[in-house]
Amino acid sequence: MLPTPDLSHLKRKDYEFVYEPAEDTFLFLDAFEDEVYFLKELQPAISLEIGSGSGCVTAFVGKILGESSCLKYCTDINPKAARATQGTAKQNKVSVDIIETHLVSGLLPRLEGQIDLMYFNPPYVLTPSEEVGSHSVEAAWAGGIDGREVIDEFLPYIKRLLSVKGAFYMVVVNENKPDEIREIMKNDGFDSSVVKTRLAGREKLFILKFVRTAA
Repeated sequence: MLPTPDLSHLKRKDYEFVYEPAEDTFLFLDAFEDEVYFLKELQPAISLEIGSGSGCVTAFVGKILGESSCLKYCTDINPKAARATQGTAKQNKVSVDIIETHLVSGLLPRLEGQIDLMYFNPPYVLTPSEEVGSHSVEAAWAGGIDGREVIDEFLPYIKRLLSVKGAFYMVVVNENKPDEIREIMKNDGFDSSVVKTRLAGREKLFILKFVRTAA
């Protein structure tokens, strides 16, 4: 069992501006621990976390991959989150390049079809549309109508960024209509599976995994 990344450098005040690891974060860690064999077999050359927040998940993935040659990228629209991710990477001796941007702006076309491992804990909470798009901590959870506004904006990028062998993982809740998301991705040429689920209070969390449909 792999240890949770060391976040002791982050203080209570930091979490006023950066999403504090919670049930969805730890479900992601558990899901990746279940996927250790797959991830090591995948041998990703490039990985990308969208919306890295504290950097906890990327640090954990870095420990799974070990001293591989994988280039690890993270993006976050929140400048304080970008700095937190960099601090967490340093604290856990994981090499990460953090890009302060909206979703994957600036990564295309340079990384088109190049990313072997991509993962996203998106803002999935149902909120009014006007709460979506903040550059502060609210960006971590405000998902708009059905909690899907940021998710739906991102989905078309998956087929553009993932390599032929690549895998994409994403956290969703029941209110996001996971079956509908899986159908959208099926039409884009992806097989999907539910890697892990968990009840967190009234929320049912899912980790979805997408890989390109075999020819």
